[in-house]
Amino acid sequence: MKTEWRIFLIIAGFLFATTILYGAWTAGDSGQIEWIGSTALLLSFLLCSMLGGFFWFVSRRIDLRPEDRPDAEIAEGAGEIGFFSPGSYWPFGLALAASVAGLGLVFWQLWLVGLGLVAVVFATCGLLFEYYTGTRRTAEH
Repeated sequence: MKTEWRIFLIIAGFLFATTILYGAWTAGDSGQIEWIGSTALLLSFLLCSMLGGFFWFVSRRIDLRPEDRPDAEIAEGAGEIGFFSPGSYWPFGLALAASVAGLGLVFWQLWLVGLGLVAVVFATCGLLFEYYTGTRRTAEH
């Protein structure tokens, strides 16, 4: 986790410097700060800082992983990483449901937003429980 928090905090520092530079540049160029871009950069800085802080917090409470130690061997990181789905149709359904909800927001049709959000919940449950029920049920669960 040591590598992750450093990466995020370096990016956060860059975004903070970019926010100040962008605000000063737009203020000097047009006489007033361009607030949309400045706000977006500031929020990006805050998000990266939050992630970097979380990874720093976690890294203090766990043992060093092989990736974090300079003296580690490649073989120390070998082994099972986790389970990855070989194929699923649920992400397509989730994207379609989110698109329906987004389309409802664009045209301000609240019934379409509601329908899309219900479909998003249904597709999320399908994606989450795909390997717990039905023909793809695994013996481990």
